[in-house]
Amino acid sequence: MTSYSKNPDAIAALTDEQFWVTQESGTERPGSGRLLNNKEPGIYVDVVSGEPLFASSDKYESGCGWPSFTKPIEPAHVAELQDTTHGMVRTEVRSTHGDSHLGHVFTDGPADQGGLRYCINSASLRFIHRTDMQDEGYGAYLDQVEDVT
Repeated sequence: MTSYSKNPDAIAALTDEQFWVTQESGTERPGSGRLLNNKEPGIYVDVVSGEPLFASSDKYESGCGWPSFTKPIEPAHVAELQDTTHGMVRTEVRSTHGDSHLGHVFTDGPADQGGLRYCINSASLRFIHRTDMQDEGYGAYLDQVEDVT
């Protein structure tokens, strides 16, 4: 079993935007994230801890300006907290082990897939292509990612 934790070396290697988003609960500008239009098969992991968060097979185009997912690949790795900033009541999502701010979850997702929309900052994620998952230690999740070969 892989152990995931807040990694000081990973934090030190973050870009300014990644640090602001993950460590200071920032939000990247809508439409600006490098993973917004990624349609490759693979998984999305926490940029700080490496814990698996979302599968490409659960990613969809919501039109909100951020990568959107219907559910976490590993629910225990995504913590939900009440967020009352900016005069709103929302549900913030953070990685459980890395404690990285990921984004928010809303109840306006596809009804036929559970009705949730995990609206996630690209800056909080590292994408691992399906062809690299085994080598990078994520082989256990291969059956949850579509094979396009």
